[in-house]
Amino acid sequence: MSHDDALAPAVAEENLAADASYRPVPLRQGLPERLTITLWDFSWYVRTGPGEPFEDLDRAAAEAVERGYNTVRICAMPFLLFGSGIDTSAFALGPLGGEYGQRVRWYNVKERTLIDARRHLLELFETLERHNLFVILSSWEYQQSSAFAESRDWWDALRGVPAEDRPTALAGALASLVDFVEEAGLGHRIAFTELHNEVQGGHLTEGLPNWYEDPVGLMAALRPRLEAGLSTFHERHPAHPVTVNYSGVPVDAMRYVPRNIDVFVAHPYVYGVLDEVTAAFDLRGDLAAFPEQQVRALGLLRDDAPPAQTWVLSGDDAWKMDATIMGKPETFLMDWIDEGAFDRFLYERYQVHHFEMRAILRLWLDVAADFAAARGVPLVFAEGWIGYTPLEGTFEEGPIGSAFCRHAIEESIRVGAWGTIVCSNAAPQHPMWGDIELQQQCNARFLSVGVAPGVRRRAL
Repeated sequence: MSHDDALAPAVAEENLAADASYRPVPLRQGLPERLTITLWDFSWYVRTGPGEPFEDLDRAAAEAVERGYNTVRICAMPFLLFGSGIDTSAFALGPLGGEYGQRVRWYNVKERTLIDARRHLLELFETLERHNLFVILSSWEYQQSSAFAESRDWWDALRGVPAEDRPTALAGALASLVDFVEEAGLGHRIAFTELHNEVQGGHLTEGLPNWYEDPVGLMAALRPRLEAGLSTFHERHPAHPVTVNYSGVPVDAMRYVPRNIDVFVAHPYVYGVLDEVTAAFDLRGDLAAFPEQQVRALGLLRDDAPPAQTWVLSGDDAWKMDATIMGKPETFLMDWIDEGAFDRFLYERYQVHHFEMRAILRLWLDVAADFAAARGVPLVFAEGWIGYTPLEGTFEEGPIGSAFCRHAIEESIRVGAWGTIVCSNAAPQHPMWGDIELQQQCNARFLSVGVAPGVRRRAL
């Protein structure tokens, strides 16, 4: 008998009892009928230096509205601001170090910046108020946010919290952050809150089974930690929806999603053709195992690419290699890829994966929608579609990728999602931001269908 089979009767009984006793927090009045989401992640404070995409928050917000968005999703740096004890009145952020990560999506921070972090958070909310935008609060802190700090203090403070207590620590910090925003009279801009981004991956799961080796075991072991965190937040803000979110849709372990979520959030990255690359080149493995000669022989690397094993941060910056969970082979490949060759590589192989990718998307969205309906909570796709491509690659903006974005919007409508994205790359920190027409058309299409079914709202 497998471990999972042995647990099944007890899990079923436990789930039934809990599901009957927990009533999800409904959405407040005044939120959009559907959320069109652009992913600002940690970039909105990390990339505020001269010439960076968030140097002017007003401009970024106006461009979001022009493209049809009504919601931004951010790392609100809650632990830094309200859990670390660090003085953030003059907080220094900047590149990871040298050229490392400079051609990697989300990592290509160019300029040093100095922010009063709490004041910067209020400036964001004031900007959202002026432009009638809403925000999904989250955290990337146990995955990469602290790697962009000049000092390791933030990372050391995060690491200092025992792994089993990290969701609760985040919950307390987020609750204090909501207090801070509400005291400024801007709490109505919050659509809902997430304890953390993609909870199966990163330093939230230390000491638990590996996601790639035992996803069901990880989900089962992680749930009590997450439920404790959600309960902590609910105690402080019983009328404020809170949740967690998942990379992909964990179709083999939905029973281990916390029973006290108020929104179901998933990130359906279907990969498909990209999975072929990830597996063939072991991009999530050790740098020592990266098949460098094979990749060079395929013509995918630039001629000036250094030996893969030398592409690391060292000295005073070495700690940043731990503070980010980005695969070290993947960073090397993205930094030194020949983008044109890589795009051709994907196009040549895409047709083999076309039906698989569409089938996976449909299956995942159906499972997510059914689960949300069973729990009586709204459904949101806050990231997703194809996957992690090189910064200057055009596969997801090109004819195949853009068609997949349009298809995913139709699928989001079909399953009754409350919120969705055009694509994770459709944000000011990515080249795809320049494709205004695609974003306007996708967002207009999603908003054209009116109120999302099954979304409960609080009475005034």
